[in-house]
Amino acid sequence: MCGILGVVSTTAVNQLLYDGLQVLQHRGQDAAGIATEEEGRFHMHKGPGMVRDVFRTRNMRSLSGNWGIGHCRYPTAGSAYNAAEAQPFYVNSPFGLMLAHNGNLTNADELKRDMFLQDLRHMNTNSDSEVLLNVLAHELQAASTKYQVDAETIFKAVAGVHRRVKGAYAVVAMIAGYGLLAFRDPYGIRPLVIGKNETPEGAEYLVASESVAIDTLGFKFLRDVEPGEAVLIDRQGNFVSRQCAERTMLAPCMFEYVYLARPDSLMDGVSVYETRVKMGEYLADKIRHTMPHLAIDSVIPIPDSSRHAAMELATHLGLPYREGFVKNRYIGRTFIMPGQAVRRKSVRQKLNAIAQEFRGKNVLLVDDSIVRGTTSQEIIMMAREAGAKKVYFASASPPVRFPNVYGIDMPTRSELIAAFRSDEEICREIGADALIYQDLDALRASVRAINPAITHFDTSCFDGKYITGDISPEYLASVEAARGRSLKASPDDGDSGQLDLNLAPAND
Repeated sequence: MCGILGVVSTTAVNQLLYDGLQVLQHRGQDAAGIATEEEGRFHMHKGPGMVRDVFRTRNMRSLSGNWGIGHCRYPTAGSAYNAAEAQPFYVNSPFGLMLAHNGNLTNADELKRDMFLQDLRHMNTNSDSEVLLNVLAHELQAASTKYQVDAETIFKAVAGVHRRVKGAYAVVAMIAGYGLLAFRDPYGIRPLVIGKNETPEGAEYLVASESVAIDTLGFKFLRDVEPGEAVLIDRQGNFVSRQCAERTMLAPCMFEYVYLARPDSLMDGVSVYETRVKMGEYLADKIRHTMPHLAIDSVIPIPDSSRHAAMELATHLGLPYREGFVKNRYIGRTFIMPGQAVRRKSVRQKLNAIAQEFRGKNVLLVDDSIVRGTTSQEIIMMAREAGAKKVYFASASPPVRFPNVYGIDMPTRSELIAAFRSDEEICREIGADALIYQDLDALRASVRAINPAITHFDTSCFDGKYITGDISPEYLASVEAARGRSLKASPDDGDSGQLDLNLAPAND
């Protein structure tokens, strides 16, 4: 997952983009970048780290203009960090283009070969986002007449992208001299929403990964970008959209609702907060029917994303809800840290137990999910060290048994604790006295209870059914091999600086 943002404003846009990326920081802490446009010239600054670390006053001053895009990066498919892969990406042929992408292309290698052999385009990085940018550039060139760009040309180009590209992609792009383009893959796997702000000088528009960016920046939520749809906003604030895919089906990623998105976001007509509350209700029902013998003294959440499910679970079971862990908010999320050793070490830096809530008690710990099991194991050990008699563990989502290939860093089965173990074996592995998983049907019902119109989801990490239909055992094996090579590789120390560019596009 990554966070993307695009804004067309009536005033300077750099602060809006910075503030929006801060709000989307939970979607990626690996790198950040902002690009703006003024009088036909692109300005860009990007670098490694969190948003607050990448941008200084001098950088912000150089990002002049009334429209632009932003990105906070989270590496996928096991990629080691490379400063050159921070986004946005840029090409200047056939038009000046800037692009930022959230998701993962499953046919990136095939596209890269086609780019080199047929389209005569060169890639500078291993990022699938750069591949996507070059596919868009090529389709724009093929659709344009005498290198003139208009809405019809752009929509035709996006239709070409949909025909060639497979996987998950939510995109914001800048077309020099024209305006902001945003589009979403035909399955709508990754989220993308639109906001609007009416000012005396005219309409302003914002496109973002989550509605929380719209809310906090003072815009009014309009709607989601539909699967396969392209949205075009010119520099004067004129808005037009078109369905560009031949076949579409809304199938959002279930893990967005479980863990990735902020609870105050609204995506595809679904409140993330309400969904997580429902998860707690269904999980309570399962505990009541399958493990009524458990003598639970209190329910304790693993901060922060499981808190709402845990509160509702406690309410439905008539049990005390307690806060038993204090979270250090200045430590990065263990889920997106590369390497098991780093994750294991960071758990105790990130969480500390309140001994009074554990001493002599049978506690039910609730987490949103169990992925690798490292965090769960350490937390259960902490509870025991704090004096707990019994430690039961509940997951608000089903066992994660399969790789995710659509933009989440859980790409190989060998790293997933549930891939080749039964629930009983997992329980022993993490050291719990009992383990309760949410059922997949109940998880689907948690979202459908909020928006019954959603009939399909990408639940591939739970059931191994990949919604795009193009994932083979050979593909998964290649991803696993790439993951192994990445973990063995040392970080690229030849390019550690931040990038601060002023780019004049060849065609305005």
